[in-house]
Amino acid sequence: MAVEFKDYYATLGVSRSASADEIKKAFRKLARQYHPDVAKDKKSAEEKFKAINEAYEVLGNPDHRKKYDTLGANWKQGAGFQPPPGWEQFGGGAGGRRPRRGQTSDGEEFEFHFGGTGFSDFFEQFFSKRGSGRGFPPGADADDDSARSYVQRGSDVEGEIAVTVDEVLRGSIRTVSFERINSRTRETEAHRFKVRIPAGVQDGQLIRVAGKGETGFGGAAAGDLYLRVRLAPHPDYQIQGSDLIADLELAPWEAVLGATVSVRTLEGSVNVRIPPGTNPGQQLRVRNQGLPRGSSGERGDLFVKLSVKLPTSLSAAERALWEQLAKTSQFTPR
Repeated sequence: MAVEFKDYYATLGVSRSASADEIKKAFRKLARQYHPDVAKDKKSAEEKFKAINEAYEVLGNPDHRKKYDTLGANWKQGAGFQPPPGWEQFGGGAGGRRPRRGQTSDGEEFEFHFGGTGFSDFFEQFFSKRGSGRGFPPGADADDDSARSYVQRGSDVEGEIAVTVDEVLRGSIRTVSFERINSRTRETEAHRFKVRIPAGVQDGQLIRVAGKGETGFGGAAAGDLYLRVRLAPHPDYQIQGSDLIADLELAPWEAVLGATVSVRTLEGSVNVRIPPGTNPGQQLRVRNQGLPRGSSGERGDLFVKLSVKLPTSLSAAERALWEQLAKTSQFTPR
């Protein structure tokens, strides 16, 4: 299937030779700029925010980036883009499978197309795990008697849905669209329905949508649609289960003398006490400021990872003070 190529390097505004750190910095800058909570044009920002998240989902993952780069010269074919020969050998799609496709008994393929999941068709084609339903029973044709007399529940279908940290915190209702080719009539069917994202949902968890899978045979029930949750990256937090990790830069004197610093959380800000003599890399725990743990109502913790930011330019007075400190201090780092 031809899909529109997504130039993820252009989306993040980095070169194809950019380092992992450069890609991370570009993502954080753009994600903060286009976050729907702060942007004036929320609808436009939301689409841009999704594109930025998708680009980082690929380029921020070494394995995904390697697969993406194997597309090579084919990347400039635009709307007529097709994967290069041998793509499956590089793991195109999850586990090297051909994503979002099934096959009838006579060899004709049918495809699934998802909308509203936070991922483009390009991402779903090459970087998303897709389950597929079965076609007709072995040896059967759509119009023959064996197909009409065969009774079997429709197969389940699996897709993926990008879920933000805010949705994990509060839950949400999402509108998802699903197009498929009916394995009996060979006609395209479009389905649009609401999906509830429960608060506390975990990365990798399956959300079941009953009766939205493959059509059953002989009057049997349709299968179910399962949407596997993939937590969208966040510009300010690393996500580890229900815990969050945030970076906090300190001035040298704050690390040495101690300080009280305001730290942003998902729901506001809290004051964190920095003990005197804090070393870079040390983590401070802020209890109950992480994500919900399932439906229990319990919250994970926020861990603040500390680093020391050094001044890059000094006034004459500041330089004099640093020189005086160097002369009087008995501290030896080596």
